[in-house]
Parts: sequence; structure tokens; C-alpha cells
Amino acid sequence: MIRRRVLVHGHVQGVFFRDSVRRLAQRHRVSGWAANRWDGTVEAVFEGDPDAVERLVEFCRVGPRGAHVDSVEVYEEEPEDLSGFAVS
Repeated sequence: MIRRRVLVHGHVQGVFFRDSVRRLAQRHRVSGWAANRWDGTVEAVFEGDPDAVERLVEFCRVGPRGAHVDSVEVYEEEPEDLSGFAVS
């Protein structure tokens, strides 16, 4: 199991970014959360199988239709054994 924290910059709020990430995370059995931040970015944490987590990180580099991703910061963190996926 691995954990990645991502911070997505660009036009990423109001385009179903968090819900798209949630659906993909549930499909690939990845735990974590996604949230809008005050500065217009989306922050997310993914925990799970390395291939599945990397798939979500790669999705964040493109985003759903309507999003325009300028950049993504990716941080490696120690897993915390999260369960489920939350959006706030």
C-alpha cells in the first residue's frame, strides 16, 4: 500500500473534479479524500495499491472534461490505513 497527496492547480473547481476522482477511486478500491481549497486548488489523498494510486494521480494531471489542469504537486506520505473515499 502507498499514499500520495496531490495538489491540483488550474481551473479545477466547479467542473466535477472531486466527484470524478471519488468515482475513479471507488472503482479502483483506493481510499482517501478530495477537497476544494480556498485558493482554487483541489487537494486529494490516495491510499491503496500502487498501480491504482498512480492511476488516480495520472487522472489528476488531466482531470474531467471542463477542467484545465496547469500543474500537479505530488507528495509521498506514509499510509494511515484509511477506508472509504470522502469528498468535502
